[in-house]
Amino acid sequence: MEILPYVYLTYMFISLYMLSLFLLIYIQNRKSLFVYPKSKKEYSISFIVPAYNEEKTIRDTIKHIFGINYKDILEVIIVNDRSSDNTLEIAKQLAKKYSKIKILDNKENLGKAGSLNKALNIAKGELIAVVDADSYPEKESLNKMIGFFDNLNVGAVTCPIIVRNKNKFFEKLQYIEYKVIALSRKLLDYVDAIYVTPGPLALYRRKALTGIKGFDAKNLTEDIEATWHLIHDGWERRMCLSTKVTTTVPTKFRSWFVQRRRWNIGGLQCISKYRYSLGKKGMLGWFIMPFFILNTFLGLVGLSIFFYLLISRIISNFLLTKYSILVGTPILSLNDLYITPSILNYLGVILFILGLIFTLLILFILNEKILKKENILNIPFYMTIYLISYPFIMINAIWYFINGKMVWR
Repeated sequence: MEILPYVYLTYMFISLYMLSLFLLIYIQNRKSLFVYPKSKKEYSISFIVPAYNEEKTIRDTIKHIFGINYKDILEVIIVNDRSSDNTLEIAKQLAKKYSKIKILDNKENLGKAGSLNKALNIAKGELIAVVDADSYPEKESLNKMIGFFDNLNVGAVTCPIIVRNKNKFFEKLQYIEYKVIALSRKLLDYVDAIYVTPGPLALYRRKALTGIKGFDAKNLTEDIEATWHLIHDGWERRMCLSTKVTTTVPTKFRSWFVQRRRWNIGGLQCISKYRYSLGKKGMLGWFIMPFFILNTFLGLVGLSIFFYLLISRIISNFLLTKYSILVGTPILSLNDLYITPSILNYLGVILFILGLIFTLLILFILNEKILKKENILNIPFYMTIYLISYPFIMINAIWYFINGKMVWR
């Protein structure tokens, strides 16, 4: 009895289950997606901006931070992590213009997590806002995010990350991806399953961050690890869909591949570090880790099935051709031209169509003009070629992880 159909059916079931889960959560909560609580108090906020070779973007990042409509920003701590460009000089120029800027100049390269921890040690705000030096918070972002902290159990709040540079075709594919991630993360909020508060803009309760002793300097995705640690310690996370932060995404395939490989390596580090929580410790062990693991490895299963079928077909065709030549029979007949559909093929088509509908729905919800020519052309590429590259990145990340190559770049 062949095992492949059962593997394929299991793969399809999990994929359809996840898609159905998101659709059901959306249907139940569609009226409150953009709702956010208004804060009853003013929170003092310290911004931390880790910077490594960010001379092209840091000036605009700082400009956006001081352009936020919020009165109680105590300080903006820029951490220069031994940049080899003019990042430090630009930071000093900005400090002359904005009196609330503090500069920490690392004497040795500490990495992003180490830089964040160094700034956290001197930060005075009740809330800590982490902003990457190539990201740009919206003017009303704080006013829309801080209300969630009136719930004393909330330790972190995130918001949608939107692609800033979206002129090139490759950038437009990432724009679609980030939109899908944004709404998906909001839907996960409704089941207390947000598993990352990303670096472009994340708000943390200082008490929560110091309680987990800051960020893990050994992890390549310090934002995922910190979020898992907060979940492990009982802190809630929230997502505000009514605001956003824009960020600069890679413009070339190689830099994009390296970035995604780092994300995957960091994810593998988190799975390894918290493996003993699987099946335990509330949402982290019962839902978030299984969900994260399935999302991480599901693509590999699909890719393996594809290559198995491809190689099997090539080998069988080769043997059939060789045998036909030896015995003098036709290599190709009219009967071979018929395509025999199976239930497995139908399921694959159904899954693709549902995925396409879900993507279109997300873009519609987030006020995208789907019928624009460029969107219609971009979405099929995103659904096929772009997403198909994910398993190859994971294979490379696994190889790096096994060999202990925990490299940022």
